[in-house]
Amino acid sequence: MASLKVPHPVPSPAEDAESLRKAFEGWGTNEKSIISILAHRDAAQRMQIRLAYEELYQQDLIKRMESELTGHLEKAMYRWMFGPAEREAILVYTEVRKANPTPDPRVIIEIACVSSPEELLAVKKVYQSCYKHSLEEDVAVRFTGDIRKLLVALVGTYRYDGGEIDTRLAHAEAKTLHDAIDEKAFGHEEVIRILTTRSKAQLNATFNCYKDEYGTTINKSLPADSENEFFLALRATIRSLTSPCKYFEKLLRNAIINHGTDEGTLTRVIVSRAEKDLQEIKEVYYKRNNVPLAHAIAKDISGDYKAFLLALLGD
Repeated sequence: MASLKVPHPVPSPAEDAESLRKAFEGWGTNEKSIISILAHRDAAQRMQIRLAYEELYQQDLIKRMESELTGHLEKAMYRWMFGPAEREAILVYTEVRKANPTPDPRVIIEIACVSSPEELLAVKKVYQSCYKHSLEEDVAVRFTGDIRKLLVALVGTYRYDGGEIDTRLAHAEAKTLHDAIDEKAFGHEEVIRILTTRSKAQLNATFNCYKDEYGTTINKSLPADSENEFFLALRATIRSLTSPCKYFEKLLRNAIINHGTDEGTLTRVIVSRAEKDLQEIKEVYYKRNNVPLAHAIAKDISGDYKAFLLALLGD
C-alpha cells in the first residue's frame, strides 16, 4: 500500500503550475509551498503539472526546480518528479556512471528483483531510449567477475510472474543450492541460473524447502563476510526477491542508525516506494524497531528535506 496522500478534490494542473510559479518568484523560494503541492500528487498528476507549467511559462519545470532548490531536498524532489520507469532508469545510469566509488549493486538488484517483469521491461526501454545503450551493456561494463554474471542475468531476464509452484523442482533446486554453498561454489552457474530465472513463487518454495531440509535459511548459510561484495549482492538478491518490505526496512534502519545519515539510501527508498508499498515498510519498521519510521527520520535529518520526506511518508 502506498503512503502518498492525495487531496480530494485536487486542483487542476494549471492551478498547481501557477502556485509553483508563485513559489519560485519573489525574494526567496517558498520551499514549503512546493512541498505542499508536489508531495501530494501522484505520478500522473505530476506529469500533468509538468506539461501545464511548460505550456504556460515555456519553461521546463524540473530545470526550474533544479535552479531554485538545493542540497538533499533538490536531489529528492528531482527524483520524485519522474515516473517510476524514468526514475529507475536515471538511478541505474547515475550509479553505473560513477567513477569513484564503484557502483552500488544494490540499486540494480532492487530494480531487477522487486519490480514486476513488465516494470523492469519498462525501465530497460526508457534506459535504452535515453542513453542509447542497453541497461545490460552498461552493467556488464561496470562490474566484473561473479557479480557481473549475477547482475547481467538479473536485468536480462523476464521472469514468469504467476503463482504456480513445482514442489519436486523446489526440493531438487534446494539441494543444488545447498551443494554449491557447501562446496563454496557461490558463483556457480546453477546458483545464478536459479536466482535469476525462477519465478518469485518458485523461489519462495525452494527457499522454504532449503530451510526445512537443512535447518537454516539460505542467507544464513552464506559466509558472514560484510566486506565481500558478491556475498552482499547474493543476500540482497534473495531478500529483495522474497521479502522486499523487510529488505527496504533494513536499508532504512541502516541508513538512519549508522554513523552519519545515508541520505542517498534514505531518499532512494522513500521516493521510490511512496507510491507502491511504503505503508507496509513503515509497519515492518515499527514492528522491528518499536519506533515509527517518521520519528526515526525526524530525529536524523532537518529542514525542508525532512518536511518533504515526512510528507511522502504520509506523516
